[in-house]
Amino acid sequence: MPVPHDIPAETELWDTYAATAFDPDSPASLCWTQYAGHGPGAELLGTPESVLEIGCGTGRALAHLAEQGVKATGVDLSPRMVQLAGERWAPLGVRIEQGEILDWLATDEARYDAVYSIFGAAWFTDPSRLFPLVRERLATGGVFVFSQPPAIPGAYGPQGMYKGGFAGKAMFTYRYSYKPAVWERHLLRAGFTAVESTVIEAPKAGHIGTLIVQAHV
Repeated sequence: MPVPHDIPAETELWDTYAATAFDPDSPASLCWTQYAGHGPGAELLGTPESVLEIGCGTGRALAHLAEQGVKATGVDLSPRMVQLAGERWAPLGVRIEQGEILDWLATDEARYDAVYSIFGAAWFTDPSRLFPLVRERLATGGVFVFSQPPAIPGAYGPQGMYKGGFAGKAMFTYRYSYKPAVWERHLLRAGFTAVESTVIEAPKAGHIGTLIVQAHV
């Protein structure tokens, strides 16, 4: 069953996150995993002329691509993060807009060579609603790539997640976790082809790995 996303409350949550997550001195960087310098890089996107990052957060990945001459657009739910990241990376030509991703994709008319999410909207949005919209925004031959932690064994589907531990104001959102094969089925149903999901092992044995999924049109 669908979970009851409260978008105003989740917007407040991500605004609060922005206050501590955004570092104006951090350089442009694209890393699919939660470990700096570990795992694949921008080559997963192919050689796009244009990209869209959904749930772009600090905008560092967009900035990295913009430095390579890519037309880089991002969307984020947090007005505060959009302001901070937009101002920081505007000199590179990065465009960042604020919006709830399902509504934003439903009204956008552009086509992109690649759409991607790094621990972003693809983790926090119902895939049965998100993936068809992403598919519509991709140009012929385009690719959709996303990364997030792999599901905890036995814990699948939408799951509640509190912000910042279990003390303080009850701020929470929902994330979506599935086995790799289930992610692939969601994407195939949405019209993608050549879907591949991989778990990248952490640099230290026994630590949390990273799920990376690629899907082509």
